[in-house]
Amino acid sequence: MTDPAPLHIHPAAPLADRVLLPGDPHRALAVAQHLLDEPRMFNHHRGLWGYTGSARDGEPLTVQATGMGGPSAAIVIEELVQLGARTLVRIGTCGALRDGFDLGDLVTAEEVIGADGASAALGAPARQRPDRVLREATITAGARPATVVTTDLFYDPRGEMMGDWLASGADVVEMEAATVLAVAARHGARAAVVLAVTDVLAGGGRERMEREAIGDLAARLGEAGWAAVAGGAT
Repeated sequence: MTDPAPLHIHPAAPLADRVLLPGDPHRALAVAQHLLDEPRMFNHHRGLWGYTGSARDGEPLTVQATGMGGPSAAIVIEELVQLGARTLVRIGTCGALRDGFDLGDLVTAEEVIGADGASAALGAPARQRPDRVLREATITAGARPATVVTTDLFYDPRGEMMGDWLASGADVVEMEAATVLAVAARHGARAAVVLAVTDVLAGGGRERMEREAIGDLAARLGEAGWAAVAGGAT
């Protein structure tokens, strides 16, 4: 019996075995335009835009949006793995919890703390580590190692959580990394996480990058993700 077709990803072009995973569909388009030669739309179902094209090494690369949060990312990545994805790099944004991070800084996950429901439901350990070779390639490309905590809520009414995350060693917070690593681990795929700081939350306030500047991060995130899949090839 053949495997059933994915329910949420409807491939309109071939899938590469290496995939960059922004959350935002518009960032997926911008990254594809920056990195790929003649990108073809891989998926547009449910507004989760994805593209496949030739990368700088002449080999195929896919850029596929995951949507917001772990549950959406889990569906997308599960189906990508079903279709043959083997190297997965999340390229997204985060908020800095500590002093010493500036808006626009690129960080690479050294460890990911799961404070979300999706990674827990998948049976992931509370702390996960990305693929070492992929991570080191992003460091060489200029991303700073950091401990990442994944949460379910962007607008979080639990004021005490930031203190708990800081006590656990977290440097930055975001919403998908733990799930990306959990799904990859379940299937023996390789995964890493590169993030750009768009919010500085240290001290209980919020300093947020201007919207246009956030849009301009796509090329830098794409370059860091490309460094991972190119430099971390096995």
